[in-house]
Amino acid sequence: MASSSSLSKPNTTFSLALLRKLSEDNNTANIFFSPFSISSALAMVMLGARGDTATQISEVILYFDIWSMSSLYFIFTRELNNPEAKFVLSVANRLFGEKSYSFLQEFLTKAKTHYNSELEAVDFRTKCEEARVKINNWVEEQTQGKIKNMVVKGMVNNMTKMVLVNAIYFKGKWSAPFQRSNTREVQFRLNKKDTKPVQMMELKSHFHHASIDEASCEILEIPYEGKVLSMLIFLPRQIEDNETGLKKLEDLLTAETFMEWTHPHEMERGEIVVKLPRFKLEEKYDLNKVLSSMGMVDAFDETKCDFSGMSSNKGLFLSQVSHKAFVEVNEEGTEAAAATGNLVADSVSFFTADHPFLFFIRNRITKTILFAGRFCSP
Repeated sequence: MASSSSLSKPNTTFSLALLRKLSEDNNTANIFFSPFSISSALAMVMLGARGDTATQISEVILYFDIWSMSSLYFIFTRELNNPEAKFVLSVANRLFGEKSYSFLQEFLTKAKTHYNSELEAVDFRTKCEEARVKINNWVEEQTQGKIKNMVVKGMVNNMTKMVLVNAIYFKGKWSAPFQRSNTREVQFRLNKKDTKPVQMMELKSHFHHASIDEASCEILEIPYEGKVLSMLIFLPRQIEDNETGLKKLEDLLTAETFMEWTHPHEMERGEIVVKLPRFKLEEKYDLNKVLSSMGMVDAFDETKCDFSGMSSNKGLFLSQVSHKAFVEVNEEGTEAAAATGNLVADSVSFFTADHPFLFFIRNRITKTILFAGRFCSP
């Protein structure tokens, strides 16, 4: 089995590439998605793809054989089942295919074995609304009621052949909680001119932190309970451009710089007063256009696609790839904060996230990015 370290770079590269793509239409919007969840869902589809269709998928997710991704998925799910992994993570990942197509048992078995996922046959051709409701009910059930109406009206019709649904909900508790009594309403700076009110949490504790002069930013790592996952926050020191202040950081952020800047030799542990907005993000993306622009073209084209490893029927293509991710960031933790009393002291550093920042929820063991986000506005 491949080592987790050799699998983290493709995951990081894909995460940052997708973050850039999702920023293109609106570079001041909030963004939140799960690159790991999307790439594992596409890797499952790749099990049934052949020829150029398979090659294009592998070139987008950067795993050039199905075993690399399934190895990472195995490592990840092993950590999820670890009793120390004390967080709520619900994943709904399934293909829904037109029932008039016959799907190969070999594909169905591999999807279940490697990705614990299934292909469910539904009647898009004569009962597309019933199929849509069925998909939504399944997603809602899998995500403990947190993600509703995944497939909106009009998204599927009687010409729909296959839909890939990928939804993920995360709720973690901090290793050290923020004290609710310290939370205050403050103004969050959207840009150089505009502000919006936000509930700003505050905590003094010991954190790993890095100062990156070349990107004019600070990086802070906040561990979740169990310390399997942590949130990495990339905060520009100032709003230097005329929009969010993130342009310089986003331009310099690559898989190489990300891994270098967050390497243990860069991160120093010290006492820091952290001010972080309380926020909740629920973002939905229809990824057909984005994935096509990244090079995954044939899977969506009825005349070019090759899913002969999935079905012997001709004309099977991916009609829709839908992704929805939900995260909640609040004060909740599991241990009493170690430090009490006056928050101002000469030896304490300050990390004040009162303007736009990037954040990543990462597995500390495998170094894979589970979630990536950009917070620009409350």
